[in-house]
Amino acid sequence: MSKSLLSVRDLHKSFSEGGSEIHVLRGVNLDLVEGERLAIVGASGVGKSTLLHIIGTLDRPTSGKILFEGEELPLADEARLCQFRNRQVGFIFQFHYLLPDFTALDNVMFPALIQGMDAPQAKSEAERLLELVGLKERMSHRPGKLSGGEQQRVAVARAVILKPKLVLADEPTGSLDQRIGEEVQDLLFRLNEEHKIALVVATHNREFADRIGRRAELRAGEIFG
Repeated sequence: MSKSLLSVRDLHKSFSEGGSEIHVLRGVNLDLVEGERLAIVGASGVGKSTLLHIIGTLDRPTSGKILFEGEELPLADEARLCQFRNRQVGFIFQFHYLLPDFTALDNVMFPALIQGMDAPQAKSEAERLLELVGLKERMSHRPGKLSGGEQQRVAVARAVILKPKLVLADEPTGSLDQRIGEEVQDLLFRLNEEHKIALVVATHNREFADRIGRRAELRAGEIFG
């Protein structure tokens, strides 16, 4: 039986705008087991990105709690949350956010170096991952010399170099054409299957969601399914 990885309980998120309170999330509950794949679908602007950012502790909920492997995350302790993010969570966004003045290899190495991995080991692991994602001959190229699909594959390698248990992907193929987008999807599924990395993807792409399998719809601030 698979072990519980993530539990979200009664999550609310609101903010003030022009004197009015906007409720983005209204009591979201969500569970994920180790190695599971989940698509979060919904219309643009419904709060999918906000939910992923809160799950990954890049943002804070107005109320509610998040449990990871049965332990509640200390949402008020930024130092501990930073350590949690670095070790347990990989992030992939629609726009890759690679550092433009550094090579693909450097970009993948950085999270490992920040975490304290020695440089030769970080380089070796980054090279292995870039070869895995089909960029063996492109490691020394800067992002500006890579195609959109290649840039996103670098971002995928960067997200998993520390072997996280959870990868959060926010519209990871939204800026790619269909063929390249499907290649990135295949890569994510391969990492999920071979390394047992749980995958949560926010997407408006129904075909992508169908391939992921389990889906939950975010609508009017609540999760259905």
